[in-house]
Amino acid sequence: QVKLVESGGGSVQTGGSRKLSCVGSGFTFSTYAMGWFRQVPGKVREGVAAVDSDGSATYADSVKGRFTISRDNAKNTVYLQMNSLKVEDTAMYYCAAGPWVGVWDRKEEYTYWGQGTQVTVSS
Repeated sequence: QVKLVESGGGSVQTGGSRKLSCVGSGFTFSTYAMGWFRQVPGKVREGVAAVDSDGSATYADSVKGRFTISRDNAKNTVYLQMNSLKVEDTAMYYCAAGPWVGVWDRKEEYTYWGQGTQVTVSS
């Protein structure tokens, strides 16, 4: 059974940091592209960052320079280090996995999804 389990969400003040983790199981983690998406109620789920199986990372313009995605294949884990957080970063953050991802921020490219972890940034 495939599972993606996110953790690390919570409340933080503007300018603070938070590190999200996502542990995968039930599939060959090291061969999958991994992505982080976020969604606020009433809006479309948007891509935040993704990392290929070879470690190449891509970011949304809104988080470039503030967020860092990384992966540890030995631990079947992908991370999202979020620094200099802004109120507009408040969202439910989802981890996703895809065996081959062409357009990194296209939701349909990903096969498996986690349940999400909430990040709330307050001023």
